[in-house]
Amino acid sequence: MSETLLARYDALLLDLDGTVYRGHDAVPGAPEAVASARRHGTAIRFVTNNASRPPQLVADHLGEIGFTATAEEVSTSAQAGAALVADRIPAGSKVLVLGAEALADEVRLRGLEPVRDPEGVSAVVQGFSPDIGWAQLADASVAIRAGALWVACNVDATLPTERGLLPGNGSLVAVLRTANGVEPLVAGKPAAPLLAGAAESVGAVRPLVVGDRLDTDVLGAVNAGMDSLLVLTGVSTRAEALALPEGQRPTYVADDLSALVLPADGLRPR
Repeated sequence: MSETLLARYDALLLDLDGTVYRGHDAVPGAPEAVASARRHGTAIRFVTNNASRPPQLVADHLGEIGFTATAEEVSTSAQAGAALVADRIPAGSKVLVLGAEALADEVRLRGLEPVRDPEGVSAVVQGFSPDIGWAQLADASVAIRAGALWVACNVDATLPTERGLLPGNGSLVAVLRTANGVEPLVAGKPAAPLLAGAAESVGAVRPLVVGDRLDTDVLGAVNAGMDSLLVLTGVSTRAEALALPEGQRPTYVADDLSALVLPADGLRPR
């Protein structure tokens, strides 16, 4: 019998919606599976493309639905986006923040000055906020055309809500892409920086990315050079995974997070 997933990997990089919870409810069995991983000594990171909620709010939500989680265990695309910017411009530079206050806080934590005016900025960092309108997009366009670095926290086209799928950050990114004819650097899944930063934060040598979407979680793992587990508790299906070219498939497929204690080789897609 092959070793279990928990025995094979030293960290779990867990997607949130569709993987550990659905909206305001935990996925059945997910809190117990995460607790089992903790008892095994496996490091946990909750990894989200959401750039509008600070880590503490994410951890509080997880705590309310049965998980043990700290803010330090939450990795957001706002953190990854701010890190991308900070790596590329001098400390103290002005950064136009197109997004929620949580994103501005992350920019500030990186030693940069978050502003809402395009004058004299070195970079534009873009994350979702329902308050973004034409005026904010126009300011960002002015800055980008003047040569400012442009970083998108994520390019998710839609945002799941109680009203159904609504336009997400990627839809607003598309406005600036169309207006300016340039591409942003992307921090969140399926780009690699968010996952790479989450793994680095726990010193993981062999992390496993766990998620419910092939187009973000699994492709993000491929781009980051990491193994992945597709759980069938959210968006993507086993048939869709098998239809992908071999190099783009998840390493493993399982019904849910309870598979973490099963023999790993038996979970390979076939």
